[in-house]
Amino acid sequence: MNTNGGWGRVFEPPARGCAAGCAPKTPLGPQPPFTDCETLSRPGSESWKADEKMSAAENFGANQTPDINERPYSAPWCAALLQTLGEAACRQLGFYEIPEDLLLSVVMPIYNERETLRAVVQKVMQVPIRKELILVDDASSDGTRELLRELEQQADNDPDNRIRIEYHERNQGKGAALKTGFALATGDIVLVQDADLEYDPSEYPRLLQPIVEDKADVVYGSRFLGDHPHRVLYYWHYLGNKFLTMLSNCFTNLNLTDMETCYKVFRREVIESITPRLRQQRFGIEPEMTARIARRGFRVYEMSISYSGRTYEQGKKIGWRDGFRALWCIVRYGLAD
Repeated sequence: MNTNGGWGRVFEPPARGCAAGCAPKTPLGPQPPFTDCETLSRPGSESWKADEKMSAAENFGANQTPDINERPYSAPWCAALLQTLGEAACRQLGFYEIPEDLLLSVVMPIYNERETLRAVVQKVMQVPIRKELILVDDASSDGTRELLRELEQQADNDPDNRIRIEYHERNQGKGAALKTGFALATGDIVLVQDADLEYDPSEYPRLLQPIVEDKADVVYGSRFLGDHPHRVLYYWHYLGNKFLTMLSNCFTNLNLTDMETCYKVFRREVIESITPRLRQQRFGIEPEMTARIARRGFRVYEMSISYSGRTYEQGKKIGWRDGFRALWCIVRYGLAD
């Protein structure tokens, strides 16, 4: 049950078709306008009346005008693009409807990120999805806390962006900050966002799509899939990532390409299932979460993402000790829960 005090009902993905409910009604032959897509089925049809839980796009009627100037990923916006580009192009470009009552929880662990924090928060807030931002400061000492207090005071009553800030009194690690954030999340979908500008929040809609379509329970954003921009940096880090992912796959029987990615997206039920058992305080949280997800049989997807890695001079924190810890965690949680 959603306990967020009037933020909308618990999101239930449409039972049919793709994110916008797209599913051919007849397998062959020409179709009249909008008949190919349940989202835009004509008023009076059986599918129009079939389910009171239909998304807003499925209830989009003939008396409404598709409008490209509407909120991105809304029903009118999707309708306008479908008319203009066609269903195939919309699928390829990732244009689909996100239900208006869906709430996304963005959990952001933070440690000494004063230089990038404000820009990251602004980028997250610009994503046209209803969100709660849960910012967890892990005892920063570079002025990050003062900046967070400024953000807290400046936060307005934006219905699309609610901010909650939690502070650790001592540094505990990324895993501890994530567990704090997960425990506070009330959204239908929970996403992990680093505070260092390596990952681009504008890619949220693509990452959410398999979950909104009810194809996946968990989505990993892979830095090693597709043709998205990828800053060229440390070869040995790349090799280490590939090795850790391969070893993790051996124990989980998943075929991930990027187990260590920051961008992990979960249905809330997944977070509720694994969070009470999470033990790792630092970067070992990544292989631990992956092992627990695999053991419970959740449906996992990967989506390609861009990556703008930073150097150690720019504040990168993970080191070789974390790599050895990840090895231990892969074996430990691969063998037993």
